[in-house]
Amino acid sequence: MITARKRIWGWWFFDWASQPYNSLLITFIFAPFMKDLLGSGTGAQTVWGYGVGLAGLVVALFSPFLGAIADRSGRRMPFIWVFSIMYVLGAWGLWYAVPGNYSLMLIMLSFAIGMIGMEFATTFTNAMLPDLGPREQIGKISGSGWAFGYVGGLITLLIMLFLLQASPTSGKTMLGIAPLFGLDVTTREDTRVVGPLVAIWYTVFMIPFFYWVREPRKADALPVRTALRGAWPELRATLRALPKRRSLSSFLLSSMFYRDALNGIYTFGGLYAAGVLGWSITMIGIFGILAIITGAIFAWLGGKADDRFGPKSVIVVNVVILTAVVIGVVFISRDHVFGIAVPADSNLPDIAFYVLGGLIGACGGALQSASRTMMVRQADPEKMTEHFGLYALSGKATAFIAPLAIGITTQISDNQSTGITPIIVLLILGLVLLSFVKTNGDPQPEG
Repeated sequence: MITARKRIWGWWFFDWASQPYNSLLITFIFAPFMKDLLGSGTGAQTVWGYGVGLAGLVVALFSPFLGAIADRSGRRMPFIWVFSIMYVLGAWGLWYAVPGNYSLMLIMLSFAIGMIGMEFATTFTNAMLPDLGPREQIGKISGSGWAFGYVGGLITLLIMLFLLQASPTSGKTMLGIAPLFGLDVTTREDTRVVGPLVAIWYTVFMIPFFYWVREPRKADALPVRTALRGAWPELRATLRALPKRRSLSSFLLSSMFYRDALNGIYTFGGLYAAGVLGWSITMIGIFGILAIITGAIFAWLGGKADDRFGPKSVIVVNVVILTAVVIGVVFISRDHVFGIAVPADSNLPDIAFYVLGGLIGACGGALQSASRTMMVRQADPEKMTEHFGLYALSGKATAFIAPLAIGITTQISDNQSTGITPIIVLLILGLVLLSFVKTNGDPQPEG
């Protein structure tokens, strides 16, 4: 018998299975490896910006439409299966990023396929959140799931650093051993294996999700073909009604900006550390461990705060802190820390960046968990997947703006520190729009 507790655990396993794509590929391992692959931090940041931005645009365009189909048909699992296959194939394709013998188009296409699969699958699993417990408990359920996901990301990162990835100088992992499976350091197999690792991890740990999570049956569910025909008119009607839903529309716009800013921080944090501070991938991995640990702890704590104070309070506090942190990051370089000159061999820039990275992890975990529960409070119960599709749209409609703005600003200024300043603007815009959001959403419309 599949109990309510098992359904919650199964739902948490999606976060556990999927989070390594963010931690290992988008942020801490593969993104910095792009600098080595292309031979330039500025060039890698530019290419990564365009690639992530265009993949986000695809997610933005199709998420609401797919969500409308799922709500009308009452089927989410078939979509999650399809997008899971995309996740696995895309992640595995990164193995072919062989230095000196690679197709940049193939690598970025593989990355985009995997990222699109992850984002679409997340839209459909997030829409299951209100079915897992009463409203007064969904903050804790969401926060605990996000924390569980961070632990999965941490374990895979430790596997990479301790067992698979070697230092370029010593040829040994952080445990002082040769990479497992005879991985060749000279062709960077020890780093490229991160793609297959993420793919295998997802495949194994989605088994509990598919075994324990069940969709509630809808009495008015339509055949998928019928749902497909009616999805666009229904979505169009929902979009036309948005201006009358002031709290919902304000939240979607606000989250559009602050989540794009947060994704920009995650996407370019490792590249920034590699290019500006000259960090090795191992040092970035340690940075990642710190950020993931603080993210897990504060996602869990944020879930408790969410249930007690409401998700809006949690979101506001974390956006304010993140804004201050990013401003601080801009003023850290190899020879300056917050405007104070330091010797070339000083560890102070590294320590400052570690501290700010811990804060980024803490704020990111709590912010994303609270945003997920806020969306449940704003959405119509009968259009939950469609509204989470709009939530994905709001997170991705400008998802190309932060990466592309960073890519363009970096290219024009030829300076990585200047290149990340668009993130500050996005956070401030998100904070302003939050003032129009009601914690419990708008009154439900008639009919």
